Amino acid sequence: MSSDLRREPGRPPNAHTRPERMSAQPPTAEQTPLERTVRAEIVAAERPDRPVRRWLRGIRSWIDRHPRLRFAYRFGVAVLGGVIAVAGLALVPLPGPGWLVVFLGLAILGTEFAWARRLAGWVKRLLDRFWAWWKARRAARGVGSES
Repeated sequence: MSSDLRREPGRPPNAHTRPERMSAQPPTAEQTPLERTVRAEIVAAERPDRPVRRWLRGIRSWIDRHPRLRFAYRFGVAVLGGVIAVAGLALVPLPGPGWLVVFLGLAILGTEFAWARRLAGWVKRLLDRFWAWWKARRAARGVGSES
């Protein structure tokens, strides 16, 4: 087992999580102040010592002590997260928040399933690389200087 895997309190032994980062690259000077602020706020909100996260861990440990309730909870999370993610995929080609809805569905699924956390991290990294490529392309063409 890799050293960067950790087990959260109240989680089953097979529910390992990998700490996700918004990007593998450190913030650069080419990021706008808004991008730096948003990244800093996301990192601060994901800290495990936040009161809401402690409260949710307590609820989750109570659910884990009841096997039938745990099965119903996992089933409900799978159905809800799956429906939201699929609806988001259907919304991607339409105007509106398609990718946001997909990430919401993956976040819901990621609360119970390690594969969904890994998939969400991979998609975030992919979109981050695409966004960097797009900004570099616009800068090379001289289009981004007006916006």
